[in-house]
Amino acid sequence: MSASASVRSAVLTRNDAERGHRTRLFLAWMLAIAVVLVIGGYGYDYYMLGYAQRPFSPKHDLLRPSGTLGIRLGMLGVLMFFLIYLYPLRKKWGWLGRQGNSRHWLDFHIVLGTTAPVIIAFHSSFKFGNIAGMAFWSMLMVTLSGFVGRYLYSQIPRSLNAAELSMREIQEKEAALKKELVEQRANFGFSAETLYQLPSAAEVAKTPVVASLISMFFIDFRRPFRTSLVRLQQAGFFAWVFSFFGFLPTRDHRLERAIKVAKTEAKLSKSIVFLSRTQRIFQLWHVIHRPFSYAFAILAIVHIALALYMGYRI
Repeated sequence: MSASASVRSAVLTRNDAERGHRTRLFLAWMLAIAVVLVIGGYGYDYYMLGYAQRPFSPKHDLLRPSGTLGIRLGMLGVLMFFLIYLYPLRKKWGWLGRQGNSRHWLDFHIVLGTTAPVIIAFHSSFKFGNIAGMAFWSMLMVTLSGFVGRYLYSQIPRSLNAAELSMREIQEKEAALKKELVEQRANFGFSAETLYQLPSAAEVAKTPVVASLISMFFIDFRRPFRTSLVRLQQAGFFAWVFSFFGFLPTRDHRLERAIKVAKTEAKLSKSIVFLSRTQRIFQLWHVIHRPFSYAFAILAIVHIALALYMGYRI
């Protein structure tokens, strides 16, 4: 087999793996949403009752925390949350680390971390007091900080094997993209700077860590609106309207290719400007994220032990 054929085979295999992962991730989100909607729909009238009226509801024996369904929801929520710990453990267990790649694990880590607090809330019938309440709020903080962590993870450029790219590699990749941008600018007259307005590296270096995170977020938040404006200017009003006001691709493939290249180059430029800050924030994030996750694990174990020992019937 020739070298080019081997490269094509590797690319196709990787693309198939990515499509399979996206399908599995989509199904996982749909299942999680369906479970939440079914439980919420069935128990809506019960959960809307005051605590004093709930014992008179025909659903009380089923949905109260120690009820037939309530206790099982608690078991499911805790199981889901403890499955989340497989993601950090795979870095310590070699056999587990060889299963899949880190980014795919992180995506399912987020699905579990997002769904578990909702399931626990249903288990508690939205009563957040004592140790159980402390455990819930700890879990919620883990989830919220997890979204921040996933955003930071996406800001650090990575190679195909998920190893972090060095600054030199990023700059080499950016230089290759800029060559393609020369033709794009000649044809359409807009550049990557149209999609991102970036501060200088010197300005970022003077910016506090939290302010840098907020700045990155707003740069990304504005990008779809800037892309919409580019489509309006380059494709015309009617094409812009039919592309959902520029938020979806137009039928002009050359324009969309130009936008894609400009977005990729702009994202790399942003990564270069913010790389040192992003890595620093990511390190600080672990300092915040881990204690909340450990606190939840301890509080959950204490709550379960007390419930079993004292035989709560609430």
